[in-house]
Amino acid sequence: MNWDDARIFLALCREQTLRGAARVLGVDQATVGRRLASLEQALGATLFLRTSGGYSLTAAGEVARAAAQQMEASAAELQRHILGMDDRMAGEVRITTSESFAIDFVLPAIARVRQEHPNIAVQLHASAQMLNLSLREADIAIRNVKPDNPDLIVRRVARWSAALHASADYVQAHGIPEPGSAFAGHDLVLYQPYLDSGQEVTLAGEPITHGRIATTCTSGLLVRHALRAGLGIGEIPVPLGQQDGLLRLWPQRERFPYDIWLVTHKDVRHTARVRVVIEAIAAAFAAAG
Repeated sequence: MNWDDARIFLALCREQTLRGAARVLGVDQATVGRRLASLEQALGATLFLRTSGGYSLTAAGEVARAAAQQMEASAAELQRHILGMDDRMAGEVRITTSESFAIDFVLPAIARVRQEHPNIAVQLHASAQMLNLSLREADIAIRNVKPDNPDLIVRRVARWSAALHASADYVQAHGIPEPGSAFAGHDLVLYQPYLDSGQEVTLAGEPITHGRIATTCTSGLLVRHALRAGLGIGEIPVPLGQQDGLLRLWPQRERFPYDIWLVTHKDVRHTARVRVVIEAIAAAFAAAG
């Protein structure tokens, strides 16, 4: 199995359809099918069962996947080592983070970097998906969960408290809820994954049992926009509320620190273009307080 075949095989393992693998690899569906048939013929084994639900690995396929993953890890390690020796202020830097952090911090940082280093290009992946830095899916990650992989270099770029916020228009129309009222008579904006977590749902430590859930949002950025639109009361980090011009409610009930971590792989942290982007992003967070 050569590396090109291994890439196609692993994409099909992960996507489970020819169409999905072709999309990830940037090739046409027929190419994936043809390369898979050639690989199975070369190995003398059937690697997948073709089912109505997609492609499912056979026992031989499981063995092939383990070998292909070792090839993938070796290729990624080689790329990281080569990248770590690069002292040019040119080339691509790949960043993964949330939409909120991308808009408020990463994009302004990129703009400043490119004023001085116009040959640095940034590929920005904004979603809740955690990309794998060890496999070089990204060079830099900005997360609110600290990873424990010893191969990753982790730097805290912010420590924020979280508090209740609402727009001035909402407070003028509805007033400020009384602590202990469980938000009786008030509209609430909630983060949908929090609702789905099975935990007891509270805002600033207050049960929401008497409040009205006006809006649920699948991202922190949408929660912020819903609050700015006057849809209700919600809990977000204090610097973001200040940035959005929201009123901070119940300051005495600000909750635990909300840490932001900037993460890169130890093999690429000294790459010149990665380093300059890291410092620009860290400065953008520091300016927010």
